[in-house]
Amino acid sequence: MSNVNTAAMDPTKMGVGRAIAVLTSGGDAQGMNAAVRATVRVGLYTGAKVFFVHEGYQGLVDGGDHIRPGTWESVSMMLQLGGTVIGSARCMDFQVREGRLKAAYNLVKLGITNLCVIGGDGSLTGANIFRTEWSDLLKDLVAKGRITKEEAKNSSHLNIVGMVGSIDNDFCGTDMTIGTDSALHRIIEVVDSITTTAQSHQRAFILEVMGRHCGYLALVTALACGADWVFIPEMPPDDGWEDHLCRRLTETRNMGSRLNVIIVAEGAINKEGKPITCDHLRELVTKRLGFDTRATILGHVQRGGTPSAFDRVLGSRMGVEAVMALLEATPETPACVVSLSGNQAVRLPLMECVQVTKDVTVAMKERRFDDAVKLRGKSFENNWNTYKLLAHVRIPDTKSNINVAILNVGAPCAGMNAAVRAAVRIGIIQGHNMLAVHDGFEGLAEAKIEPITWNTVGDWTGNGGSVLGTKRVLPGKYLEEISLNIAKYNIHALVIIGGFEAFSGGLELVQGREKYEELCIPMVVLPATVSNNVPGSDFSIGADTALNAITTTCDRIKQSAAGTKRRVFIIETMGGYCGYLATMAGLAAGADAAYIYEEKFAIRDLEANVEHLVEKMKTTVKRGLILRNENCNSNYTTDFIFNLYSEEGKGVFDCRKNVLGHMQQGGTPTPFDRNFATKMGVKSVLWLTEKLKGCYRHGRIFANTPDSACMLGMRKRGLMLQPLAELKEQTDFEHRIPKSQWWLKLRPIMKILAKYKINLDTSEHALMEHVISEKPPVRMTL
Repeated sequence: MSNVNTAAMDPTKMGVGRAIAVLTSGGDAQGMNAAVRATVRVGLYTGAKVFFVHEGYQGLVDGGDHIRPGTWESVSMMLQLGGTVIGSARCMDFQVREGRLKAAYNLVKLGITNLCVIGGDGSLTGANIFRTEWSDLLKDLVAKGRITKEEAKNSSHLNIVGMVGSIDNDFCGTDMTIGTDSALHRIIEVVDSITTTAQSHQRAFILEVMGRHCGYLALVTALACGADWVFIPEMPPDDGWEDHLCRRLTETRNMGSRLNVIIVAEGAINKEGKPITCDHLRELVTKRLGFDTRATILGHVQRGGTPSAFDRVLGSRMGVEAVMALLEATPETPACVVSLSGNQAVRLPLMECVQVTKDVTVAMKERRFDDAVKLRGKSFENNWNTYKLLAHVRIPDTKSNINVAILNVGAPCAGMNAAVRAAVRIGIIQGHNMLAVHDGFEGLAEAKIEPITWNTVGDWTGNGGSVLGTKRVLPGKYLEEISLNIAKYNIHALVIIGGFEAFSGGLELVQGREKYEELCIPMVVLPATVSNNVPGSDFSIGADTALNAITTTCDRIKQSAAGTKRRVFIIETMGGYCGYLATMAGLAAGADAAYIYEEKFAIRDLEANVEHLVEKMKTTVKRGLILRNENCNSNYTTDFIFNLYSEEGKGVFDCRKNVLGHMQQGGTPTPFDRNFATKMGVKSVLWLTEKLKGCYRHGRIFANTPDSACMLGMRKRGLMLQPLAELKEQTDFEHRIPKSQWWLKLRPIMKILAKYKINLDTSEHALMEHVISEKPPVRMTL
């Protein structure tokens, strides 16, 4: 979808004379409200009229009071609410032509020719049928005298854009659908609670999760909690699986584990297509093994609750993209869905996505299960492959005689332990001896090194902080001691998990290779820090957990401010000089401003923000939320900004301040951080194993090339390894941040959603991509 014409166009005039309607349809999903809010506010920002359609397609058919104008204030306080505020309903009327004729009449009478549909594949398919019939429906309405030819001419073409709202994540072409991450949050909360009671009583627990005919929720849950077994519809177990399952559960118990966890997708089947149910499994485990077994069906708990930070940001980004796609569409443009691939916004032809989604169902019916997994997309396939690597395996008897040491460096963060666990287990599966280094580089220098076993890391996935212990100390002054210990413990490779110190410490080890030959071993750095400031990766382990902690706190603070009225809260977030947390929390919590180091600001900007809040207090939304990154400016401190706002807002609003502090580093890791850390841990050791094969010289390891010391990072759409030496050029060492950061381009969205009339650069909007292609592009994806 070319943007040549729109590049020069004023985005605040793009929608003048146009009308957009937004509806939510099908099953509800957390984050739908964020998408509705963004669609309304960005629509209004472009000068368009925006309408809510209440009760989904039923409201479209019934018309009247179901289709109401949306205002800026009407979507306030929606961001943190689960479900859908404008209602959703299964609609039989819209499935017949007569119903669609009524819907067309209602839209034409209001001058609406742009429809934004938030729902699952059924809802989006219905929207496409509506669009293809539009001309004929108008002809019928003119023939029946219900609309004039002039009205038909003014509404000659209907543009449709879809956003996928579904907790099942079953829509092909999209990495994550709105609601999936929040559903995983609910599931993991339950799994964590169940594990504690199961361990107390040495029980086996069977959990059934939602997902209809898609196993995504079950698969990611199994990875995130280290389940013993997962049953998913896309990949039924082999014949004789009952024996294999019982053998696996027994082995886990014999190795010292006090519990077993089995995850079942609600659509799980065996090779013959017969359902595998919780009751069936409970009976099997109880009869065969005599284990005390309990089954829990999670049900609608998964749909409920407040949306996660990820779903709020996803919904907000998709809402912006949807409005732009609608206003840039021409009659020739196919109906599209806006979606996320990695961290990139993409537009995909709606019917291609629907076709591939249907192809999965056909593949499963025809028992082409490998095809079904591939059709689900790279993300699903990689999750399945990671699960297979870590589960259903026997520890090999033959050893590789390779010793791999793992250490945590820098400040602790949630997800570090999950990365250690995955690395240790995949290393043991490869036949390596795994060594734990306590207290970072200092521990490596002081020989705080011991073997770490399969069982030691058993329940580490859900533990926050760092069990190994971590310190900010850099290795530069300890190079001699570190070299001696690498030789003494015969360490052949290093996995360094941590923040900016892990990166700079890794660089110091590489520089030390000139003097100390013992440092000529392959090493890999895994970014793990709440600040998300490590070069070479768009995301760091731990940042998602911190972001959710901040967002939850902001929700509570907003609630307090809404009750008191005329109150502005100033909140200080962590992040060092990196404004990622402040910006993303600003998007997720609906902040009025977020001050960061990367975007310079002066007293005039602070003044403008105060004036903006004074104007806001004249509306029905009488509260404000300001975020400030801890190091955004050494003079404009949190106290300074608090005092300035207090003085300038006298008589209009009063102020409060909160410094969130170390609560941002604590807590149990979110599903994203557990899953991300697990995949990173696995990938790091597999890479080291390959690297070691090419580093043998005279019967010993010697690795001295730049590509033998790498950063494993997430870049745009996949996991990438980059030499640490190469990343030096991309780093601002004084402020400990990468020189370019992808999330900065999201800042205008936050400002527009806070009603600032700034310029949104429309020249960099997503192009239409195809899902069905002759040769799919080869990508490494998470």
